[in-house]
Amino acid sequence: KTWAADLTSPPPLHGPWIPPGLSVLSHSLSPSLHLVEPQVASVLITITPPTVRIVHSGHACNVEEERHTERVYTIREGETLELTCLVTGHPRPQIRWTKTAGSVSDRFQDSSVFNDTLHISKIQRHQGGRYYCKAENGLGSPAIKSIRVDVYYLDDPVVTVHQSIGEAKEQFYYERTVFLRCVANSNPPVRYSWHRGRDVLSQGSDKGVEIYEPFFTQGETKILKLKNLRPQDYANYSCIASVRNVCGISDRNVVFKLTNRTASPSIKLLVEDPIVVNPGQTVSLVCITTGGEPSPTLSWVSSSDSLPEKSVVKGGTLTLPGITSDDAGVYSCVASNNVGNPAKKSTTIVVRALKKGRFWITPDPYHNDDNIQIGREVKISCQVEATPPEELTFGWLKNGRALRSSERMVITQTDPDISPGTTNLDIIDLKFTDFGTYTCVAALKGGGIPEISIDVNISSTTVPPSLSVPRGKSPLVVREGDTVELECLVSGKPKPIILWSRADKEAPMPDGSMQSESYDGVLRIVNVSREMTGSYRCQTSQFNGFNVKPREAVVELIVQYPPSVEPVSLELRQGLGRSVSMNCRVLRAHPSRVLRYEWRLGNRLLHAGHFDQSDETEYTVKSLTREGWGEYTCDVINEAGAGRCTFLVTGKAFPPEFYYDTYSPLWQNRPRVYSFKLQWTQMNPNTVDRIVAYRLGIRQTGLQRWWEQEIPVEGTITKGELITHNLTELIKPEAYEVRLTPITRFGEGDSTIRTITYSAPVNPHLREFHCSFEEEPICMFTQDKNDDFDWTRHSAATRDTKYTPNTGPSDDRRGSKQGFYMYIETSRPRKEGDVARLVSPFFNVAPKNPYGMANPPAYCFGFFFHMYGKHIGTLNAFLRQKGHAAPEAPAWSLSGNQGDRWKQAKVSIHPTASFQVVLEGIRGPGIEGDIAIDDVTLEEGECRDLPPISEYRNTGGGFITNCSSKDRLTKERFGRGNAYFRNAIGSF
Repeated sequence: KTWAADLTSPPPLHGPWIPPGLSVLSHSLSPSLHLVEPQVASVLITITPPTVRIVHSGHACNVEEERHTERVYTIREGETLELTCLVTGHPRPQIRWTKTAGSVSDRFQDSSVFNDTLHISKIQRHQGGRYYCKAENGLGSPAIKSIRVDVYYLDDPVVTVHQSIGEAKEQFYYERTVFLRCVANSNPPVRYSWHRGRDVLSQGSDKGVEIYEPFFTQGETKILKLKNLRPQDYANYSCIASVRNVCGISDRNVVFKLTNRTASPSIKLLVEDPIVVNPGQTVSLVCITTGGEPSPTLSWVSSSDSLPEKSVVKGGTLTLPGITSDDAGVYSCVASNNVGNPAKKSTTIVVRALKKGRFWITPDPYHNDDNIQIGREVKISCQVEATPPEELTFGWLKNGRALRSSERMVITQTDPDISPGTTNLDIIDLKFTDFGTYTCVAALKGGGIPEISIDVNISSTTVPPSLSVPRGKSPLVVREGDTVELECLVSGKPKPIILWSRADKEAPMPDGSMQSESYDGVLRIVNVSREMTGSYRCQTSQFNGFNVKPREAVVELIVQYPPSVEPVSLELRQGLGRSVSMNCRVLRAHPSRVLRYEWRLGNRLLHAGHFDQSDETEYTVKSLTREGWGEYTCDVINEAGAGRCTFLVTGKAFPPEFYYDTYSPLWQNRPRVYSFKLQWTQMNPNTVDRIVAYRLGIRQTGLQRWWEQEIPVEGTITKGELITHNLTELIKPEAYEVRLTPITRFGEGDSTIRTITYSAPVNPHLREFHCSFEEEPICMFTQDKNDDFDWTRHSAATRDTKYTPNTGPSDDRRGSKQGFYMYIETSRPRKEGDVARLVSPFFNVAPKNPYGMANPPAYCFGFFFHMYGKHIGTLNAFLRQKGHAAPEAPAWSLSGNQGDRWKQAKVSIHPTASFQVVLEGIRGPGIEGDIAIDDVTLEEGECRDLPPISEYRNTGGGFITNCSSKDRLTKERFGRGNAYFRNAIGSF
């Protein structure tokens, strides 16, 4: 399994270079070189279940790795949360992030993120809670880890003032006991302090003052009690809320001025109650304050959830233009000044309306007969919905002439509590001359609303309704997706409204309601579905007809639909000469009888038949040939149509599965390039024909060009076989996309793509160490636990908009805004003299003889630094040796503003035991004092290439050099990664 290329010609610095035998897949040009080393190896491995751990970055205030068996990530509201789920396992596990709410009151819905990194910008308090990372690859139980995110915040405090209820009189504050309550929402719990003017108030400092925290508030409020108000109590009171500066959250305060005029609010509405208006009018509600100190603020609320969108609020005036019935309701003006209880006044807006006019005829109730007959009584009832109901008036006409109540024509209005908006006309001893058209006229007293007229004809042809289903309309057989009309014939005069409902079960009608109205007896259903099969009841309504026992009929609806089958679509992969079986099963169909099937390959009929007792059919290809590859279909057919199973039979190979758990996959043998050990296994290699080669594609991330080359494969790949292929000549610190495609006699199989990123080994040897902080582990450097604050890993590309100007670097040492460096942030809450220490891992020094070191070895410790700003403090470098007392003097030190540029520092050290190097940043007198470091190196031997004496400045025995564009080649030579060592002489 080898492939070789001519590597004798190095690539030019500019322009494309195409290695021999490689093909370019796109037209974009790239100066980068991507080659594959001629080396392929394979070993047999076993599949492994997933493991998972969570690492954090972003803007954490603090991370407690273990607290009551859980990890707690603390972050300030508005900052960026970033959690990464690191997994192992083969095949590569699928990752899923889920969340539970921080508390029941959050009502935060669970969400899922299918990505290894969970990123939340400007996190809010309700997004706190426990986050779970779940990894699974089908082997064993899923691996799950969690971390609790605690979002810290502090809102502005609010002071409310109350008077002792038992002593409340006309003047709010005159020798009265007054309570000032301070409340602020926060996490963690807030602490309060009170000030009167500039004086701090504490319990016992003033006999007229008591301070206490009610038990039921659990420390969330603090109450200041002023007993028997005195003249000196009239003052400015400040409530300061504090969370002890956690996460850099500063204290918040609020000031309340207490005077002898302080009073709770009072208001007045300059409108009537209720306000009755016609639709389309503009309504203005005016609210004014009549008292209150401080001056109250006015707001409007309605009985619905919110004010209408078209409403306009200006000061205490609420304007509703073009009012409609939907705007009717209760509107309240609320005044608040945090003194006493808010004042509230309300009014009701009533919008006039008339709607839903209906009638019904009631035959003589004293005779068991539904017909109208001469000499008997008949009642005509008329009903409308009116707003306001007290303005409703009715009038009756006969043949267009006004009708007055008499002994034989009795006009009454039903009790509104029993049947609101109803009037009745009782005709006693019906005569032939009483036949005619009776009109009920409904109106509102205030006018402005159109009247509603309802005509009812009483004649010899006025008869009760009858209901029937037309011949051939039940049962009604239709096909799914058609439009169908269910019909009931209504006879009688007048014709009533027909009500349709389901007769066989309690289920909604097709329109979603439990009952549908029809004026012509027809129920029309568009796009009928199989769930609509069943019995439908039609029945007469009392409205617009006779008030008699309902007539009803039933219509049966049968919906036919094509067979539902499985599988709808399935891909089958198989090698040549092997058998392939395909099975198509019927799930449901109507009608289910007379089902037949047809098997086809493309358009060619292979087999046909009928179903007997079985509900499935099978087709087998005994020996697959090249002509047998293709799309097979099985159509299952009934009267309503056909259902289809589709099988795509191919010899396409399954995708390779990259192995992500390779031990030390990346190595470096030249300064500017690196190599990568690419490993993978083949999914289901024995399912199809033997894999004869892999097509390998590689391109630099962000570019369009792919380099491609086939890697021949000899012999048969077995399941679980780990294949290794070395990629060389990869340019530091670029990332690459790698695409791998298996090839069989069928052709190309499924491809898999992964990304390779550069990072130097994190467990290197000691001859030459280099760290440029490009990866989150920062080369095993750690933050000192006994300092005042931490160094921060940062890049200019992710700079916060709130950064301090006139200090700190604008890019990393190489000049890249994407590159990372470490720096100390000197903004608040940092103060002058605060110290941050960054500690390297331990380096072992092996003595040349077992009895000690007469001549300890020398090492050159170097780094680049950026010290720009008028408040720059001090940067120190210490040598800390195991078993030795902490050094008093630094091995290197520099203070003050060094200009807006990167410079290099070097110092020779001579450790006699295992040692660490410590970089210490000390905050200067102001916020423009950020100090940054980058490209830390440790090389065996004394420091060489010393600069001229003029370059020495306060270096404590070391030396510094300016970093020019030429010097940047040094960083390119070493590469950009976590750490880089050569030729081990010791171990960690």
